Amino acid sequence: MADQVNPAPAGAEHSDASLVEGEGGNRGRFPARGVPVITGINRVGLWSLYIKEVRRFLKVQTQTIWAPAVTTLLFLVIFSVALGRGGREVLGVNFPTFVAPGLIAMAMMQNAFANSSFSLLSGKIQGTIIDLLMPPLSEGELMLGIVGAAVTRGIAVGFVVAAAMLLYPGVSLAMAHPWAVAWFGLMGTVMLSLLGLMASIWAEKFDHNAAVTNFVISPLAMLSGTFYIIDRLAPTFQAISRANPFFYVISGFRYGFLGQSDIGDAAHVAGASLGLLAFNALLALIAYRLLKSGWKIKN
Repeated sequence: MADQVNPAPAGAEHSDASLVEGEGGNRGRFPARGVPVITGINRVGLWSLYIKEVRRFLKVQTQTIWAPAVTTLLFLVIFSVALGRGGREVLGVNFPTFVAPGLIAMAMMQNAFANSSFSLLSGKIQGTIIDLLMPPLSEGELMLGIVGAAVTRGIAVGFVVAAAMLLYPGVSLAMAHPWAVAWFGLMGTVMLSLLGLMASIWAEKFDHNAAVTNFVISPLAMLSGTFYIIDRLAPTFQAISRANPFFYVISGFRYGFLGQSDIGDAAHVAGASLGLLAFNALLALIAYRLLKSGWKIKN
């Protein structure tokens, strides 16, 4: 007796075809595995990273914002007493007014460097760097979020330091060229933020970061003309000073307040502003390529 085969339920073939068609339809609606879903700029992720970095330094704002104001004010007091006695004038103004813009710019740059140089380094040491690498952020977005937060800290420190400077007798912070104050302050903080990011990529422990701060950043800041004008230096040291990008930030920032600087006239100041823009673009390209390569981050 022949075996009887139960016929397939009505509509079974149609159901299987619908399932295959549905799977094909899903493949048409969703990208293949490994293809990124987010296109363009990940605004939500970028904003989240920026806020995370800002909140990180605001949690300890006594150390990151207010302490630099006290330290910078002490610099002003010490150098004014030591060098500004007898009504000494530099560039047509009293010494405290001359040195105050340079101290503000120096504090902004140093704190921008401190913020960005800590971001990736702390993650590498604590083993939490995956929290920065896993989210769907491109290398450019990662760089922009870290640098943006460092610039924010630098600007915040600048305002606090300026307010502290106004408490010192004889200091005037009237601005002759507000555009120069804004531009050179921004270029200085961006430059040090990018340098700090590159330092955090290279460093493997806090000693490496401290070495960059002590042997590179601090000497360049102190020898940038913050406390003097380079016309009083020997020609060789004048040439060395003009090769220091910190010099153009300090002098350009001072030009915004006093209307004059040891860079030169207004044309030279405008040239220095464009030069800093080009230099920062080069630093940004280097930092981006380092992040893209994953050097000392993904290995």
